[in-house]
Amino acid sequence: MIRRLAVYCGSASPEDPRYAALARAVGDALARRGIGVVYGGGKLGLMGAVAAGALDAGGEVVGVIPEALVAAEVANPACTELVVVKTMHERKRAFTDRADGFLTIPGGVGTMDELWEAVSWAQLGYHAKPVGLLNAFGFYDQLLAFNRHMAEVGFVRPAHQGIILAEESLAPLLERMDAYTPHRPIFAMTAEDL
Repeated sequence: MIRRLAVYCGSASPEDPRYAALARAVGDALARRGIGVVYGGGKLGLMGAVAAGALDAGGEVVGVIPEALVAAEVANPACTELVVVKTMHERKRAFTDRADGFLTIPGGVGTMDELWEAVSWAQLGYHAKPVGLLNAFGFYDQLLAFNRHMAEVGFVRPAHQGIILAEESLAPLLERMDAYTPHRPIFAMTAEDL
């Protein structure tokens, strides 16, 4: 059962208002389902919109932010809980420890770093949690195509090709994440499997 999701998204605010509206709607929808949000702890961009949507709907919001960003005054003081860490690595570890799964919505380089680490750690066996990708507006079409290409070439093992759960809307994605059955991680494989 998913009680909390780590939500990965951009700290920027694109000119297209659909992205901020989507982020706010995701926060709202998670809160209304009783799912807490664990996110990057910022008040700007899509991160801030996700937090505002969840908080306005009465949801739990746990922000995890590095000291350097607190000093830059981008931390969100409205969070239910704001966890300050020293490094980005500690931040990502806290996401994994505090959440029952990972939900990625549109974002940039930092969002990709978080997504791929969640996928990589799932492959290895550091966690057995669902990794969801909300492909709203076709934002991740090319990333999904590249992931298929990596699998076709042989860089993603058949056992791990279903780690990323992608949908164009939130409700079916959450259903798939809730029903996720963990795959066989690399740590449980033998040399013949690899």
